[in-house]
Amino acid sequence: MKAIFYLITLAFIIACQPKSQTVVKEQKEKIDISHSSFGSLDGKDVQLYELKNKNGMIVKITNYGGIITSIIVPDRNENMDDVTFGFNTLESYIDDHPYFGAIIGRYGNRIANGKFTLDGNEYTLPTNNGDHTLHGGDKGFDKQIWDAALIDGGVRLTRLSLDMEEGFPGNLSVTVDYILTNDNEIVMSYKATTDKPTICNLTNHAYFNLAGEGKGNIESHMLAIVADNYNPVDKGLIPIGISSVKDTPFDFTQSKMIGQDINADNQQIKYGGGYDHNWVLNNQDGDLELAAIVVEPESGRKLEVFTTEPGVQFYTGNFLSGNLTGKRGEVYGKRSGFCLETQHYPDSPNQPEFPITTLLPGETYNSQTIYKFSTVN
Repeated sequence: MKAIFYLITLAFIIACQPKSQTVVKEQKEKIDISHSSFGSLDGKDVQLYELKNKNGMIVKITNYGGIITSIIVPDRNENMDDVTFGFNTLESYIDDHPYFGAIIGRYGNRIANGKFTLDGNEYTLPTNNGDHTLHGGDKGFDKQIWDAALIDGGVRLTRLSLDMEEGFPGNLSVTVDYILTNDNEIVMSYKATTDKPTICNLTNHAYFNLAGEGKGNIESHMLAIVADNYNPVDKGLIPIGISSVKDTPFDFTQSKMIGQDINADNQQIKYGGGYDHNWVLNNQDGDLELAAIVVEPESGRKLEVFTTEPGVQFYTGNFLSGNLTGKRGEVYGKRSGFCLETQHYPDSPNQPEFPITTLLPGETYNSQTIYKFSTVN
């Protein structure tokens, strides 16, 4: 009965959403911001920034990889808990991990066979995911130390990705703002410019469990995605076109439990070991609009994702193997967290029918995503 109630509730919420949201409202009450040392790497200091709003919500960010290390929010009874995956030490982030909370670039998601052609020139990238390039290559933006500065409500991270870094052309100047609002929103704004034609597709790779990080799997979470279509993939998880979600396990147009169809006898589910696909959002205009809503029924925590991006990668932690231990000593096992990575579609540089990811000199890449937290009764 509880699942049916949330299905009806979330369907109503989606139907009543306004077309767009205010980017960042002027806040009467300031966000508390502090920072402390998080260690050092290659002779450079790494900082950990803590943002706290008037409601007691806390977001922690490090300038190593632009990683969101912690998101502490209340449940329906005002009990606070950390709902994102991460570690307590810089050393744990430097060790191999599946991009917990990090800025992803220069190109989020996969590029087939580590190659793309731009202006008649073929570029070759590191292949770090089988035959393909994933999340920017061997040393993407998630493994870089960013310059950091405090801004109103948050932190501004900047870096210059040099021409041919990880095989990508052009000197790319990148700015990422993380702002916490008193409406319990994390506003992430991305900008980039280049001096040479290149490709750019930036996102954040936070893993969520709205019951609390490390507290069981996420299959009972209720999810709705504002998308009538998705990208089916081949066995290497490279898109092979655009298909309707209707009458497939990929239909989240009405809210349902994440686990309802996650083990369906379906070739696409088998390729991903669950969900690891891009949903083609109904919003293709570049406006800031609702992309997805997730509710964890027991705690009542709700996450709404708004974005200007045309797609969102929904990933259900299928490759988490239990070999990583989180901030509270909890093991991160299979399907213990989910990701909603707002983005342009995977392999877009090689698929001309997809929205383009080319960035030219004189242009500015602009993208914004908001994670908004609240509760339902």
